[in-house]
Parts: sequence; C-alpha cells; structure tokens
Amino acid sequence: MTNRTDDRGLSRRQVMMGLAMGATAFVAGCTTSGSRARILEGPVGGRLGGSDPQFQSMYGPIEDEGYLIPAIDPSRVDSMYFRQIVADPTGERPGTVVIDTANYFAYVVQDGGTAMRYGVGLGRDGFAWSGNAVMQWKRKWPRWTPPAEMIARQPELEQYREGQEPGLRNPLGARALYLFQNGEDTLYRLHGTPEYWTIGSSVSSGCVRFMNHDIIDLYERVPNGSTVVVVQNGMV
Repeated sequence: MTNRTDDRGLSRRQVMMGLAMGATAFVAGCTTSGSRARILEGPVGGRLGGSDPQFQSMYGPIEDEGYLIPAIDPSRVDSMYFRQIVADPTGERPGTVVIDTANYFAYVVQDGGTAMRYGVGLGRDGFAWSGNAVMQWKRKWPRWTPPAEMIARQPELEQYREGQEPGLRNPLGARALYLFQNGEDTLYRLHGTPEYWTIGSSVSSGCVRFMNHDIIDLYERVPNGSTVVVVQNGMV
C-alpha cells in the first residue's frame, strides 16, 4: 500500500514527460477460458504494439480531471481483455451491466444484439456473491476508505481509516460505481485500478476492477440506477 498522496496540479513539464514515457469481487479460483461471444469489432492493441493508432486512441496516455493516466503497455495484458464490441452473450436488456466472473469479463448490453466487453480483475478472498444489484451512484476520482475488517487484517491501512485522497495511486482508480441491493450498500464496487496488469486475475480484496481507461468508458455509458448482474458460472 502506498503512502497518501495528491497527484493534482501536474505541471506542463510533468505532463509532457509522462506522455513521452507512455506513461483492489467476487470469487477466486475462476477459470480463464474466455467468452464464447463472437467478436464484432476488435481486439485493439494486443500484439499490435503500443504505437498502433487504434490502440493509442483507446489506451494511450490521457489527462483526466487534472490527472495524467499512463498508457497501457500491451505486452502486460492479454489482448482478449481489451475493450471490444462482441455479439451479446447475456440475453439481458440494453443498458444492463453483466459481470461474468468465470471468464473475467464485464459486458454492457447494447441495442442490436451487441455488447461492449471489458476485461476485469476479481477478488482473491473467495467472495462468492451473485445476483442482481443496482448501480446506486458513481463517482469520478473517488476517495477510498478501507472497511474496518480490512484494517484489522492489514494494520498498515490504519492511515486510511478516514479515507485515502483521490489520485493515481488510489486503489479505486479514476472512477467507482457503487452497487446496492434492496436499498443497502453491498460494499462491492466496479472501479478502476492503477495495476492494469492484474486484469484477468484474482488478486483484489473483493471489488471488480477495470483498467482506468475502461472504467472511464463504462462510466460514460451507464447512468445511475442501471442494473448490474453478477454471474458466477460463466456466459454461454
């Protein structure tokens, strides 16, 4: 865990240096067999390399709300986890977000039988929740407040009991979408992560994490009140 920091107020020199350099849900032990959804557009990047224009337009360095988000290194993420349009495998209504934990994918159902698919990372501690939830609200560059149980397990997090300031090192990343069920906070979040190379694996404490570039895209696609469906046994 990093020390508390505020990454706002980047100078022009810092931004340009960052551009030149290119720059924590639900279940552990899932398979990585991949989705059977038919790819309609994509994947981008992958083995094309970080200089590919299409890859750069989606995963290059971006400045957002005063923060410079580094580019994704395509050699550190399996290309199947890059954002792409696929034939919808969920059967849900347009606008629904579906988390396929078995395959480390998230879908936003679109009109016309398609879905936008993202790669995600999941929890390592055996959180095995499934069912329907409501995305009650969403936040840009949120503060992160670890639960008391987490602080008890990891005393070094005591410094964040009142919350960690937003920033590039904050575990919630650039965006957070808060899931409620029956009017109560589930404490599960869909959120960004600065550790994008963990997408497609189970290493977080329980939330569904996205590459920062992808959580920004998802944030813009789904309004408050959207339905989120968590599936444990994979999409057909």
